[in-house]
Amino acid sequence: MSEERKVLVVTGSSQGLGAAFVKSYRARGWRVVGNAREIKPSDDADYITVPGDIGDPIIARKVVQTALDRFGRVDTLINNAGIWRPGPIASISEEMYRRVMATNVDAVFFATQVAVPAMQKQGGGHIIQVLTSLVEHALQDVPAVLASLSKGACASATRGLAMELARDNIRVNAVSLGIIDTPLHDPSSLEGKKSFAPLNRYGTVADVVRAVNYLEDSDFVTGEISYIDGGRTAGH
Repeated sequence: MSEERKVLVVTGSSQGLGAAFVKSYRARGWRVVGNAREIKPSDDADYITVPGDIGDPIIARKVVQTALDRFGRVDTLINNAGIWRPGPIASISEEMYRRVMATNVDAVFFATQVAVPAMQKQGGGHIIQVLTSLVEHALQDVPAVLASLSKGACASATRGLAMELARDNIRVNAVSLGIIDTPLHDPSSLEGKKSFAPLNRYGTVADVVRAVNYLEDSDFVTGEISYIDGGRTAGH
């Protein structure tokens, strides 16, 4: 087993952004371990898939441990898996609350907790969170308390971990997204959402991948939250 080639672990990798991250890093020559609740086995020896609910701490730990067992290292962890369930607070069931928090917060904590000691041992690494710009700028017409609670926690953790882990040469960054054309959005709704961004368009998966590539290559950047939202954050 060679430990020289870099290794990515990415959650929510069966479609949308996660699948694009897999493709981008494989193009770089990285080995990859990906996870989703339902994900097909890979016929690529350098891409291992681990099915299961990432909100379960056992699965979250298993995903990262698989990279260590199969490839011997973890260079970057992208905590991409997320659940988007807008709605007024009075309408949210306890079951839905716990499901969203498990996927959006618990999975981030437990996957990161396994990755960090491995990164410390190998002399460095990179952790990237995928957030929403609704955390900073809520909308009256889009009640999203679950997103604020879960992704807001991850935004704070991004900055906190960046400071905690800087001495270990582990960088921690995030991309905070506006409206992006992914399976999270009904395609028929995207035209009506263009006005959310001053650039008057919705974003693409390629926009987000470029931002992640920038963060990956920027060795002097940590604690950064990059807003991929067409200027919405800047305009508020």
